[in-house]
Amino acid sequence: MVFKQLLGSLGVGGPTVDTVLDPGVAVPGGVLRGQVQLKGGDSDFDIEQITLELIARVEAETEDAEHEGTVVFERFTVGSAFRLAEGARFSVPFSVTLPWETPVTELYGQPLGIVLGMRTELAVAGAKDKGDLDPLAVGPLPVQEAILEALGQLGFDFRSADLEYGRIGGTGQQLPFYQEIELAPSPRYAHAMSEIEVTFLAHPGGVEVVLEADKRAGLFSSGHDALTSYSVSHTEVTQHDWNTEVDGWVRQLVEHRSSQGHGDPHGDYAHGDERGHGAHHHQDGGHRSGPGMGTVVAAGAAGLAVGVVGGMVAAEVVDEVGDFFEGEGEEEGDEG
Repeated sequence: MVFKQLLGSLGVGGPTVDTVLDPGVAVPGGVLRGQVQLKGGDSDFDIEQITLELIARVEAETEDAEHEGTVVFERFTVGSAFRLAEGARFSVPFSVTLPWETPVTELYGQPLGIVLGMRTELAVAGAKDKGDLDPLAVGPLPVQEAILEALGQLGFDFRSADLEYGRIGGTGQQLPFYQEIELAPSPRYAHAMSEIEVTFLAHPGGVEVVLEADKRAGLFSSGHDALTSYSVSHTEVTQHDWNTEVDGWVRQLVEHRSSQGHGDPHGDYAHGDERGHGAHHHQDGGHRSGPGMGTVVAAGAAGLAVGVVGGMVAAEVVDEVGDFFEGEGEEEGDEG
């Protein structure tokens, strides 16, 4: 954005703000750098504080409908009190650390449909004005990319990704929402499930990988969900056969589903916002292996990238993300 966001509460003649992120894609738990660029208005202004907000668009399910809204999941103060002189240009550099559970928005450069943004808030003369809003691109950690790549190599195809409001029971989840990446099953497992959903809950020591399978509904039975989870450390990602490891996870998931029988299709969930994943949490049962934080899994290899690039998802997501940020800007301007 090029100094186009006029601070609404200050009216015509007020300062403008533009937040510019450094080039490149961020990663969960990584450092995000950039600059907040200010241009003075028709008079001097006392800037009391500059705050950055991380915003995500999430979905929330109720008994009667599904709703969408935005959630602020982190705030950083990057500037303290100073005077912005008339017409002056001033830049405030910043370096902030993203939460480990920050959702992944793209894979191999292709958007997944997740909408994240960074909004700049200025406190001026006792009032707060929500100014510049910029899209935030986040790529996967090496272990996340390795697991998704393995699923792709095993024949699973990308369908969609979204953010669900609520918590997964029995995990160390920190944010008020979680990311689900939905995949169509490979031919080998198509008889046992209609789709598989992958959730990554990263933390400084590693990643919790939650796998959930929706069972196909038979003629005389309802479909239901089965799930399990595994803990993986942040070491030795190149020293492990992820295809074999992930295939073993899927087989265990199918076997676990089979052992549950054909009960209530919602029996695996707790009521309310928290999902009852704790009942099937197999943290100790998963093989603990590890991706190295500095290792990069070869981008462009066969796998999920084919599913993302080959479908209509990318074009639709670009329009959707653009509409979201344009709409947010218009709403903020109207409020001003």
